[in-house]
Amino acid sequence: MPAKSKAQQKAAGAALAAKRGEIPKSELKGASKSMAKSMTEKQLDELASTKRKGKPEHVTKH
Repeated sequence: MPAKSKAQQKAAGAALAAKRGEIPKSELKGASKSMAKSMTEKQLDELASTKRKGKPEHVTKH
C-alpha cells in the first residue's frame, strides 16, 4: 500500500529505522511510534519506499 502523503512516508521511514535498530525506539513520536508498534517491517518498507513526487505534504480527513 503506497503512502498517501509525504508526512505518512516520513513517519513510516522513521518507524522502519527504529524497527531495524538504526535509531532508538525512544526517539519516535506520534504516528511513527504507533506505526512501529502496529506494522510489520515489510509494511513499513512499502510505505517508506513510495515515490514522493506529486504527493501532498498532508492529507486532510473528510
